[in-house]
Amino acid sequence: MLNITLADYRVGNLHSLKKALEMCGAKVEVVTDMSRLLDAECIAFPGVGAFDMTMDGLIPYKDEICARLETGTPGLGICIGTQILMEDSKEGKKPGLGFIKGHVEKVPARQVPQMGWNSVETFDPLMDGIESRYFYFANSYYCCPTEKYTVKGTTEYEGAVIPTLFRKMNFVGTQFHPEKSSTSGLRFLSNFVKFAEGCL
Repeated sequence: MLNITLADYRVGNLHSLKKALEMCGAKVEVVTDMSRLLDAECIAFPGVGAFDMTMDGLIPYKDEICARLETGTPGLGICIGTQILMEDSKEGKKPGLGFIKGHVEKVPARQVPQMGWNSVETFDPLMDGIESRYFYFANSYYCCPTEKYTVKGTTEYEGAVIPTLFRKMNFVGTQFHPEKSSTSGLRFLSNFVKFAEGCL
């Protein structure tokens, strides 16, 4: 069974993500002490919070967390939990973890935040077995990696095509919320759990 250490930034409710990952066969431990991420079998960064507040507890362990990911520790980021993997964000002033080179920009649209269901265009194997590619979004910002190869899926919103699925090493990041995306989201998380188990 995969052991996932889920970071609690102290700014939101993690119950839905924890429950969803457990339904997909993982054992999940929620931690508020970010140093606990350094010996995790699999790291999960949930999609709750603003950039600077999310980074507060992570900055002291920035280099060590990136080193774990660079050596192949599997990881999952959702929404803000993916954005913090970038170098910085227009939403805040603090540095991100910098595991993925690039920046976080504001969504170029009239209606911000994007709230609701939208489709993800991708051929990534993490979508295997998923008939509907519609997932739930709730975001005002999005990742703009300079490492273009990390972008594995995109979504069109008000005429703009933005990256919404990312991969680097064994890290998987989404701009959408799989834990709020019904059957499609659960299958995505189940595929991730199987992928992460294969990385160990």
